[in-house]
Amino acid sequence: MLPSVLRCIRPVSTCLTLTQPLAHFRPQMDPDPSRPVEKAIRTKLTNSLKPDHLEVHNESHMHAVPPGSESHFRVLVVSSQFEGLPLIQRHRLVNEALKEELSSCVHALAIQAKTPEQWGSNPSLAKSPPCMGGSRGDHTVEEKLKAGRE
Repeated sequence: MLPSVLRCIRPVSTCLTLTQPLAHFRPQMDPDPSRPVEKAIRTKLTNSLKPDHLEVHNESHMHAVPPGSESHFRVLVVSSQFEGLPLIQRHRLVNEALKEELSSCVHALAIQAKTPEQWGSNPSLAKSPPCMGGSRGDHTVEEKLKAGRE
């Protein structure tokens, strides 16, 4: 199984939007319009990588962010465009497709990038590690989050 990479980009406070909890996530259905970041990720990865299979999971609820945030995501992209490419190059393709989101509102992105053959032999999505609460020790987090909502 290919490892996933977690990429922290910006403080969570820079982009907070409201969304539904993950319990309502429907990976094979059209994205909910109340989740604009998820929709943008899904659209851009579909357009740039023409995936055979795509899953976009909002994992923000697992982190120290306000309810409804769209800041932490895990993606599984299965694309023939990954054939012959090393893992780092596959991740660069995903990052390039999402450069706007990664430079603004997405704080963390875990990527699984598989070829159709790899997906066929192991059709699974790795689990994310538990949040270690990095912001819990930062007593200014509440102020930063409030500023991000204004």
